[in-house]
Amino acid sequence: MTFAAPTRDSLRRIARLPLMTRLLGKAMALSYRLIGKHRYDDFRLERVYGMPFVVTPSVFNPKVPRTGEFLASQIDSRLVQRDWEVLDMGTGSGVCAMFAARHARRVVAVDINAAAVRCAGINALLNHLEHRIDLRHGDLFAPVSEERFDLILFNPPFVQGAPQNDRDRAWRSNDVAERFAAGLGAHLKPGGFALLLLSTFGDGSVFLEELHKQRLGISVLAERRFVNERLTIFKVVPSNPQRNT
Repeated sequence: MTFAAPTRDSLRRIARLPLMTRLLGKAMALSYRLIGKHRYDDFRLERVYGMPFVVTPSVFNPKVPRTGEFLASQIDSRLVQRDWEVLDMGTGSGVCAMFAARHARRVVAVDINAAAVRCAGINALLNHLEHRIDLRHGDLFAPVSEERFDLILFNPPFVQGAPQNDRDRAWRSNDVAERFAAGLGAHLKPGGFALLLLSTFGDGSVFLEELHKQRLGISVLAERRFVNERLTIFKVVPSNPQRNT
């Protein structure tokens, strides 16, 4: 695969939200409240590209905010090789871990929210993928210690601020961008890379700036535009990868 490398200025523009888009985003948020989509803290059964997912209270829903479903849509046999080991960081309901496990040899799924780890475990069983998925509770790279991966998936909390509860950790953080960028290189195998999803709804420029500080290469894998936001999946690689992907 080949990816166009964006300039530093273009990355900043991608991560910033224009005024009109902010207003549209607020209108969309109000509509979500009117139809009940703001109520994440209940039990739901969702389908993502034909795969069933149970979403339990306090766990990020991959369909309502659209980000998890979009990232999962890019995970197929063209991206993931059969002998690969994959890390799904901030797994939530486990949606990206499940899609990766259909192709990879092994997937480690991590989340700081213990309820999310339990929810992902339910979904691994529901989709008969429990034999390929190793579920762990913890913060960022802490649960994987010295391990390295061919692919790291991350749908991060891209809004700056202190989270109010476990559910809010999926949206908001003060320091995840800095810590993710600092630890990423040490957890990639030679030639490995990460896929990072950012939205114009949040403060994506913080992630991009931190990745630049670590001298990591950034390119755009995919984009999707909606009325109130634009989602971008970035491919992140060490500055001197040792094999092509």
